[in-house]
Amino acid sequence: MALRSASMLLGFTRMIPNNAWNAMLSVHGSAAVRQKSTIQYASRPELPRLAYRKVPGKSPGVLFLPGFASNMGGQKAEALEEFCTSLGHAYLRFDYTGCGSSEGSMAECTMGTWKKDVLHVLDELVEGPQILVGSSMGAWLMLLASLARPEKVAALVGISTAADHLVTAFNALPVEAKKEIEEKGAWTVPNRHAEEGHVTLSLDFLKEAENHRVLQSPLPMSCPVRLIHGLKDADVPWHISMQVAERVLSNDVDVILRKHGQHRMTEKDDIKLIVYTIDDLIDKLTTH
Repeated sequence: MALRSASMLLGFTRMIPNNAWNAMLSVHGSAAVRQKSTIQYASRPELPRLAYRKVPGKSPGVLFLPGFASNMGGQKAEALEEFCTSLGHAYLRFDYTGCGSSEGSMAECTMGTWKKDVLHVLDELVEGPQILVGSSMGAWLMLLASLARPEKVAALVGISTAADHLVTAFNALPVEAKKEIEEKGAWTVPNRHAEEGHVTLSLDFLKEAENHRVLQSPLPMSCPVRLIHGLKDADVPWHISMQVAERVLSNDVDVILRKHGQHRMTEKDDIKLIVYTIDDLIDKLTTH
């Protein structure tokens, strides 16, 4: 496992086409230079339809997994589409069941629901092994998908990885607080990114999430893994990325810590680092 500072990583990447820089600029207000992909819907027997946007291109493709209650229209997702388009690599982003433009009710969803969503995308909507890029809870789902479909995964990039975080945070609450939550049947968690200033998790959601913990044992993954985390992340502690790195069995694991990075990692330099990291992986995977 290697621990790198962000500045070290930037010295090792190849030149990125100019239009990739437009991807970074566009998330800060400049007009994007390319037309966006169109929204499509994946039908599944007896399950809600999933909304997605897909750009065809070379392998390995890049698959973006958003965070909790987020959607495929975020800054990182948009910037990665522009970047992949500029390189000519395939890219897909989608909304989980009950989120964004996908069908279904978020209140009825579980980690298992969203894991099924990711596996459907891997099985039906993309071709060949993918570089999975997961943000926060999306990085937890990325690990679950990699365990379930190792042959579909070329590399993993976790951003503010929240593996097991909801379960761990709940279990760490004082006994009285847990008792109160169990009586109410729901846990209201302050969240500065949510419109209401909080998110509500049902007790059923938390109990089901227990079944999907990944940090209890070694993670038998052999692909390259990159974990980017901000030291100023006030939502998900950066040491979770270190725990993931310790448990992954791959020999090619880098943890990249940003001194001033926050949870969402949407500053211009954050986006630039994410793009550099993916570009470096594409180079590694296509030249070895």
